[in-house]
Amino acid sequence: MDKLLFEKDVPGSNAFTLGLSDVPAHDCAQEMDAALLRQTPLDLPELPEVEAVRHFTALSHRAYGVDDGMYPLGSCTMKYNPKINEWACRLPGFAQIHPDQPAQTVQGALSLMAEMESMLCEIGGMDAFTLQPAAGAQGEMTGMRIIKAYHDHRGDTGRTKVLVPDSAHGTNPATAHVIGFDVVEVKSDADGMVDLHDLAAKMDAQVAGLMLTNPNTLGLFEQNIMEIARIVHQGGGLLYYDGANLNAIMGMARPGDMGFDVVHYNLHKTFATPHGGGGPGSGPVGVKAFLEPFLPKPVLTKADGGYAWDWNRPLSIGKMHAFYGNFSVVVRAYTYLKALGATGVRQACQLAVLNANYLRVLLRDAYDIAYDRICKHEFVCSTTRAMEENGVGATDVCKRLLDYGYHPPTVHFPLIVHQALMIEPTETESKARLDAFVRAMKTIAQESLQTPEQVTTAPHDTVITRVDEVRAARNPVVAAQQTEA
Repeated sequence: MDKLLFEKDVPGSNAFTLGLSDVPAHDCAQEMDAALLRQTPLDLPELPEVEAVRHFTALSHRAYGVDDGMYPLGSCTMKYNPKINEWACRLPGFAQIHPDQPAQTVQGALSLMAEMESMLCEIGGMDAFTLQPAAGAQGEMTGMRIIKAYHDHRGDTGRTKVLVPDSAHGTNPATAHVIGFDVVEVKSDADGMVDLHDLAAKMDAQVAGLMLTNPNTLGLFEQNIMEIARIVHQGGGLLYYDGANLNAIMGMARPGDMGFDVVHYNLHKTFATPHGGGGPGSGPVGVKAFLEPFLPKPVLTKADGGYAWDWNRPLSIGKMHAFYGNFSVVVRAYTYLKALGATGVRQACQLAVLNANYLRVLLRDAYDIAYDRICKHEFVCSTTRAMEENGVGATDVCKRLLDYGYHPPTVHFPLIVHQALMIEPTETESKARLDAFVRAMKTIAQESLQTPEQVTTAPHDTVITRVDEVRAARNPVVAAQQTEA
């Protein structure tokens, strides 16, 4: 294990000094109170600049991201982030403004936000959008609060339940529960779709709505989506679209045309803004016209030839985030959309679907494909064959992939597939990259049958080998443990 920065301390090795201040004392606005001055030196390690830089550079090499290689994390859409997006969001006119400035001084930023809302409406088939939610999960909460506010405003307060498919993302039932709804699970049928009979049986006057991802978490398009929408709407409920998998249909199909009333997008998934590491994210929410009054306030409106914020929103669910959302993330996504245009957005979708099906077909002989038919942007395979024969599970395959230089796919999800590996290549990976990934996966499949211990004891080539993940989750060590000198 490498030493901590403090353990590399060499007293006297840092010769850098700030020097004396050249500001005359009488020019200072106020003398510092002596009681506030430090009496002992700050406890910082002493080492030359070159050693400090090398230390943090070495740490950065231990991290893995989309700039390092393929990141096939199913359901997360870890696509490459074009660097022009970073250039755009750092332009002084965007990076150096403050959200408390008067609206007339930031018309450029407001214009960008208005155009972004318009583009998101077009992509999703919605009538109005808010850019305020700071992440997909907060977008979900915003959407479900809007649905609750709609029912409450109509006096339909008996709608206390929300339907969620058994293949849904975990945030769906969690969000519904936090809002105060009772969660009712809807089963999947033999084809991996929403079971229409189970849905119809559970759709009653107590149901506020259905939360649905399309394509679903198995990577399959809900072919009966119009019938699903009919059942929910006929029962007085609303249809909520979890935009986690929008990458698979953007430019090709629109949630609003399928019957969805509320949608949220993940700009950090679908529109190529940075993803992971805790943020920042962005989860804009779109609604049909009849739900527009309930959007979070303020709402961006046209006024006096420009744009202004409308706070007079009596039916609004209120604010969901400080100021107006994560603006720099919106600028990145705006740049991505403007660079691609309508044709590029459609092509990106088509390539994402093509890449996923390419991998699915090439891996079907080495792994069990849960639903082996045309998928969208991702597919789910299983290691049950190796598990039954040699005790090699999905987790073992993921650990072994680290030795081959790949970030593993999503493991053990969705829960309805035993020993699941959910793989999403995204549209930004080349055929050469996909072929190399297939070779690694097939090699691991062979190892699982011929030398299973090589897989069950992986990884072998990483700084830290296999850890006790259960113990780490239950008893996390959050402070550095210094080694002996």
